[in-house]
Amino acid sequence: MIDISESVMQFLLAFLVVVPLLGAAAALLPAPPGLKGKSPEQAVLRHGVTVTGAVLLAAILLALGFDHDHPSRMQATTDISWIRALDVRIHLGVDGISLPLLLLTALLTFLCALYSYFKRPAGPSPKAFVALLLVLEAGTLATFAVLDLVLFFLAFEMVLIPMYFLIARWGGEGRRAAAGKFILYTLLGSVVMLLGLLLIGIKAGTFDMVALATDNGRGLTTSVQVTAVLAIGVGLAVKTPMWPLHSWLPDAHTAAPTVGSVLLAGVLLKMGTYGFVRIALPIAPDGMHTLAPYLAAFAAAGIVYGSLACLALARPGAKGDLKRLIAYSSVGHMGFVLLGIATLTPTGVNGALFANIAHGLITGLLFFLVGAVKDRHGTADLDTLAGATGAALYGRAPRLGALLAFAAVASLGLPGLAGFWGEMLALFAAFDPAEGLSRPAYLVFMALGGLGTLLTAAYLLIVVRRVCMGGPRPAGEPELADVQPYELAAWTPLVALTVLAGLWPAVLLGLTDPAVQQLLAGGTQ
Repeated sequence: MIDISESVMQFLLAFLVVVPLLGAAAALLPAPPGLKGKSPEQAVLRHGVTVTGAVLLAAILLALGFDHDHPSRMQATTDISWIRALDVRIHLGVDGISLPLLLLTALLTFLCALYSYFKRPAGPSPKAFVALLLVLEAGTLATFAVLDLVLFFLAFEMVLIPMYFLIARWGGEGRRAAAGKFILYTLLGSVVMLLGLLLIGIKAGTFDMVALATDNGRGLTTSVQVTAVLAIGVGLAVKTPMWPLHSWLPDAHTAAPTVGSVLLAGVLLKMGTYGFVRIALPIAPDGMHTLAPYLAAFAAAGIVYGSLACLALARPGAKGDLKRLIAYSSVGHMGFVLLGIATLTPTGVNGALFANIAHGLITGLLFFLVGAVKDRHGTADLDTLAGATGAALYGRAPRLGALLAFAAVASLGLPGLAGFWGEMLALFAAFDPAEGLSRPAYLVFMALGGLGTLLTAAYLLIVVRRVCMGGPRPAGEPELADVQPYELAAWTPLVALTVLAGLWPAVLLGLTDPAVQQLLAGGTQ
């Protein structure tokens, strides 16, 4: 770690939020003659790589300057009055909970921009594509950095429009219907969430998330807390997505372009679970305690439902789309995150935060790989890919096949890889939930979660067998391209971090645990 002054840290955090917006505006301007390269399209895609690379560098510097001895303390804070009449402030800060999510967002957006530079997205001019990608990054980073409820809502909503257009303009078959469903679900959920945020701010007399967390709900009656958590939880549950509010997700993933799916699964879903940890848990603890068993029940149902849906899609003759299968797997994996949060214990919340990051790395990699398979075969239909001899990736594109198998076993929670720790901690926490919660009920939820892990292993191994194994290449069928250098550059960081997090979980847990302990104690430690 390096010694960076507080003022520089403040600048770096503000840089993360503001520069993507400036970059988005610059992307729409004509490229200077000396920077066009072969074409204006190439110039704007290079601009996207440059801006997202600068943001990633700033995020790494922020992490290096972060005081890892005190991860529970808000650092790099900026607090400026914005709307005095409503006491809304431009309040930014980072702690051990938000720092990993900022790094994940900056990394995945850079890798998506790099991938798009070498494989130009099919669709309209890349100018709008790059601008939307940068606005999406700015909104996501702001969501994890702001410490004011009104700003949180604005940042939370800021990502909807760019993601809508990325799906509707650059997506595949059925993209307009999928984009419409996405925006309808998330906007309706957000309206309900806004009512809950306003209820807390008006009743508590402040929208400052740090002050509200420190107060730990003492200024709010139990009925107000329950109402607020119910309203906020609906909006967050749609974005997570929690069963049964998940039905927009498979359509969105199936229709989205590859980088859209990577960002949707790797980053946007985390905004919902982050809201539960940052807002609901510390600000309305009595409300969370009342509603936690219901949240856990929906989470456990989602784990089993997502796994069964994937099994149904994976069976021969089901005409299951591989992207749709990975989307349903996200419903199950995010169910573990919600189950960990619903235990209201440090073990469970730490497991949820770990599973958040692991899911972002692994599922981001899976969507990159499935996109590559679809590009090579022209389809993601599992029956078509399997065919008479199988797509036979092991024999025809061994590196691509090996990477797909690696991502699959990481997703099913193989010990030693990132997917293992979060789910294990969530199940451990369900075995011994917080005081006052029904242990028999949580033991049932734990058992359902355990069943989900077995079902997950089953459908992912079926996918690997059907896609990666098979006979030799039939005569007359074209050669299948293996992993290209630009693909290797985009995917290697995700593979390396998946292994690192699996072998050395203390790196991430050492950041989150002190912050979680303080958050659950209401800032009194």
